[in-house]
Amino acid sequence: MSIVNERVNVGVVGATGVVGETFLNLLEERGFPFGELRLFASEASQGQTRTVSGREYPIQVLSEDGFDGLHLVFFSSGDDISRVWAPKAVAAGAFAVDNSAAFRMDPEVALIVPEINADLLPARNKPAIIANPNCSTIQLVVALQPLAKKYGLQAVRVATYQSVSGAGRNGIEELFNSTREALEGEEPSASAIFPAPIAFNCVPQIGGFNEQGFCTEEVKIMNETRKILRLEVPVSAFTVRVPTLNGHAEVAWVTLAKTVHHTEEIENCLASGEGLEVMRSAPKATNAVGQSPAAYPTQAMVSGRDPVYVGRIHRDLHDPATWLMWIVSDNLKKGAALNGIQIAERIFDIKPQ
Repeated sequence: MSIVNERVNVGVVGATGVVGETFLNLLEERGFPFGELRLFASEASQGQTRTVSGREYPIQVLSEDGFDGLHLVFFSSGDDISRVWAPKAVAAGAFAVDNSAAFRMDPEVALIVPEINADLLPARNKPAIIANPNCSTIQLVVALQPLAKKYGLQAVRVATYQSVSGAGRNGIEELFNSTREALEGEEPSASAIFPAPIAFNCVPQIGGFNEQGFCTEEVKIMNETRKILRLEVPVSAFTVRVPTLNGHAEVAWVTLAKTVHHTEEIENCLASGEGLEVMRSAPKATNAVGQSPAAYPTQAMVSGRDPVYVGRIHRDLHDPATWLMWIVSDNLKKGAALNGIQIAERIFDIKPQ
């Protein structure tokens, strides 16, 4: 299928969700050269519109011929929808960039973070399903890549602190509602979204548990990290939902294959990584407040920003090969929609504005 005047005909499935709307914002923000734009959502959203680049686009439901003439379809819907409809998009001649977990561990499907493994992307004339990784996986591997390349990895352990936007619009609304109830002295209502009330609370579970005691979010991080890095390095994850609106944070314990003696060396290595911003160590604190807030990133600070941020880099006291670091990124942008847009930019050789 030819692309007329280098315009890419785009579809967005799940266009009314928070990730879908982030896709639409990024198409405009990055000057993505789309021609036709079709927005898909459930029947409950029919009659609604979304505005992109000053033009209103109607929401439509998925149909057998709905992908005809499209070159690219972003999926930000559930696994079941992606399993059925992503192959149909490809059959219609479009690349399907899928944000669900449906195809991530399929050995026949590329799981892509462009800064790391864009070499696995198929040619522009060979439409295929491209899997977009889990949000927490993406920011972790962006930080690990330069370290793996220069020093090698022996093991990775990570604890995540994930905002409610990772659970979609309903997660955001639940945080607002349950916080209001708590502030008004009411007992927070039983959660319909999280395993426990989220107001002023941390919940050490994201997804269901397996027989080994790991929840599904942890399994995703452990498996996807190895697939993206193309390394059989041991990865262990522990995931926590926290009452923040947007931006995921992680503490990673990274054991290198080579001993590095100085923090500055690690900081310089990370700073060489594509898509990374390193917040370097500040001078020693002289009071109880601690270092300047500028010494490390926070979830509120990174919300709305593109890069993955790394700070609080220091060596483990008991294992000189292990380095600790604080990794923070906007889960709706780099953790989802931005990574998908960057995949499309690589496929179609588009330079963002």
